[in-house]
Amino acid sequence: MEGGMARYLKECRVSCKYSWDELQALCRKQKLVCKQLAVAEDDFNDYVVDYLCNYKKIKSKEYFLVKWKGYSESENTWEPHKNLKCPQILQQFRQDMCLALLYAKIPPDSSSLDASAVSFILQRAKQRVKLRRWEEDLNRICQHKGRIFVRNDVDLDGPPRDFIYIHNYKIGSGVVLNEAALGCECTDCINEPVNGCCAGASDNLIAYNNNMQVNIQPGMPIYECNSSCQCGIDCRNRVVQRGIQYDLCIYKTANGRGWGVRTLEKIPKNSFVMEYLGEIITSEEAERRGQMYDQQGVTYLFDLDYVADVFTVDAAHYGNISHFVNHSCNPNLQVYNVFIDILDERLPRIALFTTRAIRAGEELTFDYKMTIDAVDAESTKMDTKFSLAGIADTPINRIRIECKCGAESCRKYLF
Repeated sequence: MEGGMARYLKECRVSCKYSWDELQALCRKQKLVCKQLAVAEDDFNDYVVDYLCNYKKIKSKEYFLVKWKGYSESENTWEPHKNLKCPQILQQFRQDMCLALLYAKIPPDSSSLDASAVSFILQRAKQRVKLRRWEEDLNRICQHKGRIFVRNDVDLDGPPRDFIYIHNYKIGSGVVLNEAALGCECTDCINEPVNGCCAGASDNLIAYNNNMQVNIQPGMPIYECNSSCQCGIDCRNRVVQRGIQYDLCIYKTANGRGWGVRTLEKIPKNSFVMEYLGEIITSEEAERRGQMYDQQGVTYLFDLDYVADVFTVDAAHYGNISHFVNHSCNPNLQVYNVFIDILDERLPRIALFTTRAIRAGEELTFDYKMTIDAVDAESTKMDTKFSLAGIADTPINRIRIECKCGAESCRKYLF
C-alpha cells in the first residue's frame, strides 16, 4: 500500500500559488541563489532589467518604463537612457516600437506611444520572457551536448500548451520493456569487433564509420553498444545514445506551417541529429487516440512496425524537439530503427540522420509518408496517418491537408 502511494505521489503535481516574479522577488529579498529561477548572487545588490514597457521623449531626452527582474509590475520605474545597461533589450524594444508605430499609423518620431502601441510592445516583451523561460527549461531537461534555442519573430504565440518535453521514451499503459542482458567484450568496436560486436550478435553490420556517420542503407537496423558492454561512452558504436550534438532552434515559420526546427550549425551528411520521442502506447490505444485526434485535425502517431505493428509512439503531449520538425516532400532527414538496451524488435528507437550536408540556418525536415525501397523496407515505413488525424482507411473519410514544403517535387498534399 505504501509503495503504491509513493508511486502515485511521484506523479503528482501541485500548482504553486506564487507567480514566477513573486518567487524571484522572494529569493532576492532572502538572498537565495536559485538556478531554476535565474536568480544569481550578483542580482542581490543590482537591479536587473526584465523588459521595457513604454517610451517617452521629453526635451530630446529618452525615457523608458522598466519592468525590473524579480519585482512586480507595480514597482516599474521610468528611467533615462543613460541608466540602462542592456543594449540587447533596448534594441529589441526599438524594433517592437517601430512595428507598433507602423501598425498604429503613428509617425516614427513620436515623443510618446498610444495605448495600442504600448499593448503590442508589452505583449511582445512578455512573450520573450515566456519563450526564454521555456528555452531554459528545455536545456535543463535535456541531457546532451547540443543546446536548444527558441525564437518567434512572426506572431505573439508563446510556448505550446499541454506539451511536456522529455529526453527518453515515456512508457504507456500495457507496455513492458525488457532490457538487454548481453553486451560486447570489444576494445575497439568499429575496427576490431569481437564476434561482430553487438551488431554481429544479431547477424547485422556495424552501422557507423570512424566518424560516427551511418554507413548502412535506410531500412536496415542499427545495433549500438549498450549498458552491458565492456566499452565506454567514448565507443564509436554509441551515437544515438549520446543525444543531440548540434545547436538547434525551435522557431515559428512565416508561411503558416506553425513551429519548425532549424540547425544553427553545419551538419555533415549521414550524421545523427535527433530521436523521435514520445509516449509508447499499444496499437489499440493508438487507434482510440487517433479517432480523438480526428476532431483536432492533427496527430503525432508513429508506428513502431519493424517486425509487427504492436506499438506506436505518440508525441502529441510528450516529446522532444522532433515534435516540432515539419514535413517536406524532399527532406534532409532519414529515419532509422535503432536498438540499444532494449532488443525487443517491436520497440526500436526512431533516429533521424541527415541525407546530405546541411548548412547552418537551414530547416530540418523529414517525409511524413516515408517508405524505403530496400531490404527490410517495412522496418522504416512511417505511419501513413502521421501528422494527420484519421485512423479510418477509407479515402472518403480522410482529411486532405495542403503541403506547404515548397519543394520542386512537392506532392501538393501531405496525404
